[in-house]
Amino acid sequence: MTLYPIQDWDRIHNKTRLSVSTLPLLFASLPYRTAVKLRTLAYCRGVIKQQRLPGIVVSIGNITTGGTGKTPAVMMMAEWGRKQGYNVAVLSRGYGGKYRQEILDVSDGKQILAGPEDSGDEPFLLAARLKDVAVIVSRNRYKAGWHAIRRYGSNFFILDDGFQHLQLARDIDIVLVDTSNPFGNGHVLPWGPLREPVSHIRRANICIFTHSADFPTGIIEKISRHNKNLSFFFAEHLPEEIVFPGSNEREQVDFLNKKTVIAFAGIAHPAAFKKTLLDHGADMLYFKRFPDHYSFSGTDVGFLLEQKKRLGARYLITTEKDWSRLIPFCKDRSDIAILRIRFAITPEHKDPFFRKITELIKEHKDSLVPYSS
Repeated sequence: MTLYPIQDWDRIHNKTRLSVSTLPLLFASLPYRTAVKLRTLAYCRGVIKQQRLPGIVVSIGNITTGGTGKTPAVMMMAEWGRKQGYNVAVLSRGYGGKYRQEILDVSDGKQILAGPEDSGDEPFLLAARLKDVAVIVSRNRYKAGWHAIRRYGSNFFILDDGFQHLQLARDIDIVLVDTSNPFGNGHVLPWGPLREPVSHIRRANICIFTHSADFPTGIIEKISRHNKNLSFFFAEHLPEEIVFPGSNEREQVDFLNKKTVIAFAGIAHPAAFKKTLLDHGADMLYFKRFPDHYSFSGTDVGFLLEQKKRLGARYLITTEKDWSRLIPFCKDRSDIAILRIRFAITPEHKDPFFRKITELIKEHKDSLVPYSS
């Protein structure tokens, strides 16, 4: 039994005052914070040696738990890398996947080789969306990188959710910050949402603010205190299309206008998903929130279909990431839709952002040592 219902963690992670209920979380946070600081210090001082791959390594991550849009950002960087002529591989830990082997190929860039149950939902989504990009999961991303080199000739590696994966040296460290709620109450887990203290952002080269329409005052100044050399950019999660996987039909997002829907999501922060549907005119009769990375069951799907029938809704709609966990129960249904989004640097920041990426790559061009067997 958990201390708090899982749906209450957002509320807990935004409470700044101690109470009887949060006091145990404070005591749990203290050893966690100490352990994170000591581990980071050991890597930064060279006490624990980082391992390096013969290629460019780009980490995309955050310092909070979930919800900043890492997976779409990985897609954006992978597609850019391919257009620049690099042989790209995405290396993921495969959170939530049940794979037992040391290394699992989710995609070879041509076809999907593993399902979401084994790989985890995010690597499966990356494999489904990215062409000519290998997607590999392993708890040891250094070994996964060498596997990609030997099997696919990879020379450009993207670490999905890699900011805390200090074992592997990287040439570019990108941190995403959700401006709608940058750091919660400012405390580390489990009292707050931080995986590590905000000061650790000093390891990053680039900070991308996501959901930048909600930009809070003073956030750049607060972060810059810890890293004066950090480059800041802004990005948006843009609705791209509505997809009906059961029939393989696609519609523009405006298709939602005046359509009666039952919406649901099992992601970290579903409010943005809900808002997007409403902003595009969906007549939302019911919204169901599930925990992040939730493993849907036939019972869950049955409940949602019952609500759809009871309320007279026309469609069920969910996120693209959630769909991978729904496939076993409703892959042939034509009344279930997914909202597909894309991660885009804002127009005024797009060229400066990719110039910065190119500059950082040039600084580390010696990393692109050709591999020969």
